[in-house]
Amino acid sequence: MSIKIITISRQFGSGGRTIAKTLAQKLGYDYYDKEIIEQVAEKTGFSKEVVASKGEEAPGKSIISYGFEAQATPGIMNGMTMNDYIWSVQRKVIKDIADSGKPCVIVGRSADFILKDYDSILNVYICADKKFRAERIVKLYGENDKKPEKRLDEKDKKRAANHKHFTDLEWGYAPNYDICLNSSVLGIDKCVEIIEDLVKRG
Repeated sequence: MSIKIITISRQFGSGGRTIAKTLAQKLGYDYYDKEIIEQVAEKTGFSKEVVASKGEEAPGKSIISYGFEAQATPGIMNGMTMNDYIWSVQRKVIKDIADSGKPCVIVGRSADFILKDYDSILNVYICADKKFRAERIVKLYGENDKKPEKRLDEKDKKRAANHKHFTDLEWGYAPNYDICLNSSVLGIDKCVEIIEDLVKRG
């Protein structure tokens, strides 16, 4: 079975995005990351910043929060909360990408779950130790008033909570993926090489 779709889930700072982009270039696959956010923003009318943030946070479950979000953009969400509406559009965008038949690499957005019934797919999870990730985010994004370790924890907790809410699966739990790679042990280039080899072996 040839692998036509690769999903890359990743801990913040692990280099998952770099691995995904490099892999797509090497394989000649289409690459989807912020492109999904842009498509969802265009279809929903929300800003790219709103779509990006709602895609990585746990929706409020109280009646108050539901009512507030449902009233935020009346008439377009069919009674859904903003989070649920964005998720439904995001789900369709990702399925449309998969249905196009073009080989692709998709970063995050719970694409592994959304495409769970598809054939020819490889679901990858990239992790790394905290020291490696902390140093990497400071190098890439600079420092701010929060310690890098706290930034890592907050980002990953949001991703895990969002994933759990919409999929009922534990984000980062090894049995939910086809392969898990530690980029701080293997290195970014080796992770790319391993995944590329798996794809070429089919």
